[in-house]
Amino acid sequence: MKTRRTWRRQGGQGATRRRVRLGRVLSAAAGALRGRAGWIAASAGVIVFGLVAVWLFVGGGQDGPPDPRARQYKDFDACLLTGEKGIAAGTPAAPVWEGMQEASLETRVRVSYVPVVGPQSADNARPFLNSLVQRRCDVVLAVGEAQVDAVRSGAAQHPGIRFVAVDGASGPSDHSGPSDHSSPSSPSGPSSQSSSSGSSGADAENVGGDGGIVLVKSGTGVADSVAEEIRRAVKAAEG
Repeated sequence: MKTRRTWRRQGGQGATRRRVRLGRVLSAAAGALRGRAGWIAASAGVIVFGLVAVWLFVGGGQDGPPDPRARQYKDFDACLLTGEKGIAAGTPAAPVWEGMQEASLETRVRVSYVPVVGPQSADNARPFLNSLVQRRCDVVLAVGEAQVDAVRSGAAQHPGIRFVAVDGASGPSDHSGPSDHSSPSSPSGPSSQSSSSGSSGADAENVGGDGGIVLVKSGTGVADSVAEEIRRAVKAAEG
């Protein structure tokens, strides 16, 4: 027969077990809630990070005027047609490109070059020259025999473009002293213009004339001569 003390002991043990089970259930529920809250917080963090990344890289962060330090170019293009090696150091086009960059820094015109890939012949260079015409280049420079021959055969078809041939002054019409050269931008045909006007002695020695094409001899001063021709073209375009 159970005594009152035994019954109380057993009742106390049962209550203790119930409290332990309840504690375990509450602990598990709290853990589940913590896990769900952590997952939600992590998901929210990923979403916020993605929105910030989109805002930064898509450009939603700049509503004001453009950076005044960014270089603003004129709507004017000077394009160079080169041999297969392009403007690599030691090539005939390297000093020409140097002069074009000099003119770009001073006049803020865009400069670019296109190498003739494949056979170095006038026939093969002609499609590359046509691509520069289609790009509406304002000045087209050519360096190398094939490139210059292509310019000589096609320049007359595009009187609105100023053509500059480097190392093209090797024919009977070439001369190394101060001379007149014609401007292809003249609506009434070739017109004389002194190559030494407003230029250095090196320019006068290196620039000759051949119809509607400006001829520049390679050698010392070719970069300055090229830069000067681009300056003249920009000045003529601006009126």
